[in-house]
Amino acid sequence: MNRRKFLRSSAGMLAATGTGLGRSAWAQGRRQIRIGGQRVTTVDVHTHTIIPGTMELLGTTTPNNNANLIIGDSRIALMDQWGIDVEILSVNPFWYSLDVDDARRVIDYQNRGLAEICSRYPDRLVAMTSVALQHPELAAEQLATGIREYGLKGVSLGGHVAEEELGADRFDPFWAAVEEFDVPIWVHPLGVPELDRLQGNGFLSNVIGNPLDTTLALSHMIFEGVLDRFPNLKVASAHGGGYIASYADRADYGCQRSPQNCNKTLERRPTDYLRDMYFDSLVFTSENLQHLVAQYGADHVVVGSDYPYTWADRPIDHVLETPGLSDAEKIAIVGGNALELWEISV
Repeated sequence: MNRRKFLRSSAGMLAATGTGLGRSAWAQGRRQIRIGGQRVTTVDVHTHTIIPGTMELLGTTTPNNNANLIIGDSRIALMDQWGIDVEILSVNPFWYSLDVDDARRVIDYQNRGLAEICSRYPDRLVAMTSVALQHPELAAEQLATGIREYGLKGVSLGGHVAEEELGADRFDPFWAAVEEFDVPIWVHPLGVPELDRLQGNGFLSNVIGNPLDTTLALSHMIFEGVLDRFPNLKVASAHGGGYIASYADRADYGCQRSPQNCNKTLERRPTDYLRDMYFDSLVFTSENLQHLVAQYGADHVVVGSDYPYTWADRPIDHVLETPGLSDAEKIAIVGGNALELWEISV
């Protein structure tokens, strides 16, 4: 079932049960989300973890700047409190400088660790495959192993790979593998550390740097022709897609206004590619969420909290309390879209 059919079928179910604002109930300590009288499954696609011992394989230390990155019963308890039924876990890349042999060891250890965590909480957690994209052929192998052997869902990537952009031609063997497996790509920023102007007061390296990195990543994938060469890729991104999702139309005019700065002719307008992508709901205000839905459709928005980083502590309520969304749209955003895109069975 495609996403627009999902919305229509959801609307039909709601018509039979009556419509209304999202309501929550508590059952045995677990918050259950109801929309229009219907119990719905909620999914948070933007959550982080680490696997202790990963970089210790190489005699160094696994990056850990938050104790809650380690998964345990406390994570499940918080999900119960927030009304989140399923979390999709990913690990932010810190391995893009490793050589082939070290990257093989680290990623296999990490993906096995992710699978083990999910096996402890099979009804609540799924995880995305990590890959060493600096070695595209190896990354394709790691994708296959993660999906076939470890039961992982989709693949998570950084917004750039060391000093290379995701639009680089040499990553094509990996994109071909992703397209063959028909799994979603999750793009999470790594900041823009080379931009010295982000230093100083205000945490600008994150506040501006992270959305900027996502904006650049998606833009390079579009303008370097990745999505023409691999039109069936399913791309989702964090933080509402960064800045490009909110100021996309300027991209349609760049090559018209300055053709000398363009060396490729795209098959479609840049904004057309964006409308095929998916964006999480971590945009802070109802107005921004309304804009995201207006631009790309409720069938292309998913819930993201960024946990355990405390950018949003009411991710489900943010959707439920946004004016103007129909019950069918809320059902799609809080879980329906993610269940279908990541092929999660509940």
